[in-house]
Amino acid sequence: MAVPYETTGRTQQKSRTRQALVDATREMLADGSTPQVEDAAERAGVSRTTAYRYFPNQRSLLMAAHPQISPDTLLGPDAPQEPRARLDAFMAAFSRYNMDWEPQLRTSLRLSLDEKGGSGGGRPALRQGRAIGWIEDALAPLRDTHPDVDLHALAVAIRSATGIETLIWLLDIAGQTHAEAAETVRRTAQALLAAALTT
Repeated sequence: MAVPYETTGRTQQKSRTRQALVDATREMLADGSTPQVEDAAERAGVSRTTAYRYFPNQRSLLMAAHPQISPDTLLGPDAPQEPRARLDAFMAAFSRYNMDWEPQLRTSLRLSLDEKGGSGGGRPALRQGRAIGWIEDALAPLRDTHPDVDLHALAVAIRSATGIETLIWLLDIAGQTHAEAAETVRRTAQALLAAALTT
């Protein structure tokens, strides 16, 4: 979200400076660190004073570095319509998304669990649950073939067992490789789908 400083004067230059700070933050997250505003400023070659005009605190900086894609679907136009094959295609795309953005998603999760991120009664700004909509889209053919299945409830169940939280557990605790973790969440999603279709 732009702050007033960015909306006046040399807006194109300011936009480039902001993007440089975001890019630097993403690079540092990918390197395994959680940067403060001054760290991003140094990496981007921007003065601290200037950096704080764009991002007054670490949280605003990390929110800006969070993945900004929000499509309605992760599936292409040629995605299969058969439910199991379609879910497999989605899980492959979802695993790629989680792994491509893993450092940023780990930071997002950490912020959502801290005291500031988890207070206030609503969902933290970084945890908006868009993946449930993606899963519902992947399950859409069931509306015609299995109208008795509660798609939303099934999507929530699949999300709870296949998202970034699960990926972190599989990698850090279970000791799986990324490929093994992707296969685990794929099989879990298929098991949940199979259970829903037989109840």
